Parts: sequence; C-alpha cells; structure tokens
Amino acid sequence: MGIVIHQSLRNTITTYLGFGIGAINALFLYTNFITDEYYGLVAYILSAANIMMPLMAFGVHNTIVKFYSTFKTKNSLNSFLTLMLFLPLLLAFPVAIVGYIAHDFIADILSQKNTIVRGYLWYIFFTAFSMAYFEVFYAWVKVQMQTVFGNFMKEVFHRVGAMILLFLVFFEVITIDQFLKSIVGVYVLRAFIMMLYAFGKRLPVFRFNKIDKLGSILKYSALIILAGSVATIILDLDKFMLNNYLDIEKVAYYSVAVFIATVIAVPQRAMHQILLPLTAKFLNDNNKAELKDLYQRSSLTLFVISGFIFLLIVSNINALYDIIPQEFSGGLIVVFLISIAKLYDNLLGNNNAILFNSDYYRMVLVFGVVLAVLAIILNMILIPMYGINGSAMATFIAIVVYNTIKVYFVKLKFKMQPFTSETFKVSVLLIVLVIGFYFWEFPFNPYVNIILKSMAIAIVYGVMIYKLHISEDISEMIKKYLKIKS
Repeated sequence: MGIVIHQSLRNTITTYLGFGIGAINALFLYTNFITDEYYGLVAYILSAANIMMPLMAFGVHNTIVKFYSTFKTKNSLNSFLTLMLFLPLLLAFPVAIVGYIAHDFIADILSQKNTIVRGYLWYIFFTAFSMAYFEVFYAWVKVQMQTVFGNFMKEVFHRVGAMILLFLVFFEVITIDQFLKSIVGVYVLRAFIMMLYAFGKRLPVFRFNKIDKLGSILKYSALIILAGSVATIILDLDKFMLNNYLDIEKVAYYSVAVFIATVIAVPQRAMHQILLPLTAKFLNDNNKAELKDLYQRSSLTLFVISGFIFLLIVSNINALYDIIPQEFSGGLIVVFLISIAKLYDNLLGNNNAILFNSDYYRMVLVFGVVLAVLAIILNMILIPMYGINGSAMATFIAIVVYNTIKVYFVKLKFKMQPFTSETFKVSVLLIVLVIGFYFWEFPFNPYVNIILKSMAIAIVYGVMIYKLHISEDISEMIKKYLKIKS
C-alpha cells in the first residue's frame, strides 16, 4: 500500500483543494453572482455532459488501464496507444452529425419544461468531448503510475476557472452569455493541457500495425461505455431528469445539496486514481493474495476517512444551511440520503477496479443497464411526488442496490469481500458519534459553531480510531504526522 498511500495522500490534498474551491463556488459565488435560473442551467449543461462523456470517450480511458500492462513490446504498445487516441472519434463524429441534423427535434424534447435549455445543446457536446479526451490523456499517465498532476487538473483547474469567471461576471467584465461560453472553454483548455503533459511523459509513436487481441480490446471498449459510466449516470441522471419536471432553479438547489454530500467521495476519487492501475496489474499477474489485501485495506482506509467527512457534514448541516441563501436550504433530506450513498461507495474500496479490469466486466454492463433503467423509473415516479427529495430517494436506492450487487458478485467470483471485523467497529462508532453530535449545538453564530464542532469531532474520532487500532495504515499516518512514538 506504500505507493497507494503516498500518491493517495497527495491526491487527497489536491482533491480537497478542488472541493474547497468548488464549495466557495457552489455555496457562495454561484448563489450570489448569477441568477438561480442560470445556475440551474450551468448545472444542467455539466450534468448532461458528464452523462455523454463515457459515450464520447468510447471507453478508452478504462481500456488503456486494463490492457496497457499486457503489451510487452514497444511496437505492439505503440500500436495499441495509437488506436486509443483515435478510437473516440469513431463515436464523436457520428454524434456531432446526428446532433446537427436532429438539433431541433432534440431541443424540443429537452426544453419542454425549461425553454432556456434550447439554445445551449452544443455547449453540452463540446464540454462532453473535452471531458472525454481529458480522461483519455489522464489514463495515458495513470498507467505509468503518475496520477498527481492529472488529479490536480481533474479536481482543481476547472473550479479555479469557474471562480475567476464568476468574479468577472460579478464585476461586469463579461456577460452571462460570455460566461457560459467561457465555462465550456475551460474544459477545452483543461483537455489540451492534459494532452501536453501526457505526451511529455510518453510521446506517442504512431504505429498502425496489427494488434493482438484487437477483438477483445474493441469489445471491452464498447461494453465499458455503459458499464463504466453507471456511477456517473446515476449521480447526474437526477439533475438531467429534474429539468423535465421542475423549474430549472430547482436543479440549482438540488446541485448545492448534492455537492455538499459529494465531498464524502473525495478520498475515493483520490485513491481510485492509483488503485485502478495497481488492481489491473494484480489481476493481469493473477496475484490473488495481493488483490485481496488491497481490497480489504482500501475499503477500511476509505471507510475511516470518508466516515470522518460524513460526521462533519451531518453534524454541521443545519449550521451550514443557516449561512447560504434561504432558498437553497430545502435540500436537507437530499444531503442525508446522498451522503449515506457516497459513504457506501467508499466502503467498497477498489471493487470497481476489480470488476472493470477482470474478465467479468460484461456482468458489470448487465448490472449497469438494469440499474440505469431502475434509476430512470424511480426518478419518473418519485420526482413528481416529492420533488428534489424524490430524486435523492431514487439515487439513494439505485446506488445501494448497485453497490450491494457488486459486493456480492466479487464475493461469488473471487471469494473475497471488503468487510472485516474492523468495518463493524467503525460503523458502530459512526452511529454513536452522529447521534451524539447532530443534536448538540454551540450557542454561537453558524461559522463559530461549525469550527468548534468540527474540532471536537476531529479530536474524538481521531483518538477513538487510533486507540481502537482500527487501521494499521491510518495509525501509521497518525503517528507519522503527529510524531507519536510507538
């Protein structure tokens, strides 16, 4: 776990930096510098682009990670990487042509409830295309165990860009329409910078020789388009569907609540970048002992860290909603449901990496398609009944069902599970501390209350995790950074 902990720590720092900037944007700048309607539009464009991104990438970012270590000669590897660079264009061009020909038809469908959406469909396409190639170039360096710069670009760059643009709107340097164009430009620029960095680490040598296992590679890429995009679809599908049932301002309110809860996903996002290529290597080498160890230790480490964030969010949520504009405070139930769902995501450790890089990736496609259909049906039923809370319920149910299926399947096929006795201890600790801290408030203003309660939670939780010897990896980190002698 050495390289995992080292790069994960650096990735966690940059990811938290990104989420910190994102929090300022989502909770304060977007809510005060532009109207709720345009905030909802931005959230809709980015969510729709996230849903399209796996299609535009043709699954290449996952395919590079899975097959890179299987090529042993330079010529075969260069031919493989050449294919990976051009493969996304096979779908991007047809999608663009269909979008051009059927623009009005698509626009009519998507703008039935909110007409403002109609004029921004091409923004979705170009953002999705840029996101797709960013992931391709990021995968290019992931397989060389270089994840830190890519993680910075993935988590920080676009949020800093959005912050700068929001201030330019506030000071009337640019118009709201220029702001929306520039948001798309930020994602285009991010992909271009990532390309330069990736090619700096390994310059492409274009080879068009015959590739061994070409059929397997193309089949994997085609299937992983859906299988690899399930998590993205589930978390962004709700915002996409809200546009069809509610005023677009509600998309903004929902996005704020989801952003708060999604902070719990930071450790998983950071560690996943290095867990993915390591898991692929263990699978390709048939190293089952190391794979099981990585599975359980990554699960426990992520559960402990994300559990702490879960405590901070749930315990401080009422004070946080006292700070932001009143109209955004209706998402309390959304925060609770999405927070629990994201905590469950972290508990799975490198489960996704095992499934996507194993011979059972086809089953993930089956699970994903069933789950996507379930999520759509649940949203269609629950949004009209409960509004944004209904969408959160749909997402919560879909994620819990999907994750439970994946845990059971890995247990069935690989004879291992992520849970240990330590998992139970952390679960009990979290329940006790949530009950203890949620109903306890300091008699001060919300800012002071959040700071004091967070400090108390950090001390109590940290001491309990250390004293109970929950995780060897985390205990070593605590001793190292607090200079505690054994």
